[in-house]
Amino acid sequence: MNIINQMKLSFVSKSVNESFARASVAAFVLPLDPTVSELSDIRTAVSEAVTNCIVHAYPDKKGIITLTAKLTDQRKLIVTIRDKGKGIEDIDKAMEPLFTTSTDERAGLGFAVMQSFMDKVRVRSEISKGTAVTLEKYISSSDDQR
Repeated sequence: MNIINQMKLSFVSKSVNESFARASVAAFVLPLDPTVSELSDIRTAVSEAVTNCIVHAYPDKKGIITLTAKLTDQRKLIVTIRDKGKGIEDIDKAMEPLFTTSTDERAGLGFAVMQSFMDKVRVRSEISKGTAVTLEKYISSSDDQR
């Protein structure tokens, strides 16, 4: 599998940057001519991953979120969202639907949403060092869409 294009963005963990990240990845994948549904899935998953960084990685301060995206010659999009925040104590527990460590009215569905819209979701985390969420999705070819 060869990388045919890639990008990297870094931005402050502010809520206004969630839409920037979502729109940037959506624009980046356009050369593969995704369906409206695929594009919506990607936007939603990226939005959830970035929101997790904003809310959970840096709850009491602002930090940097780094987003990388790659397109492969096999029509696969790979997006990694990284932070250098507080990390996740128990990844398996965090990925359970309805689990949240937030004290506000969060639903605890972020990882479940990411998993439902992407082909693969991987999470790596270290306490006090940060978290990386990698999202993968194959984009159907125009022949598949017919």
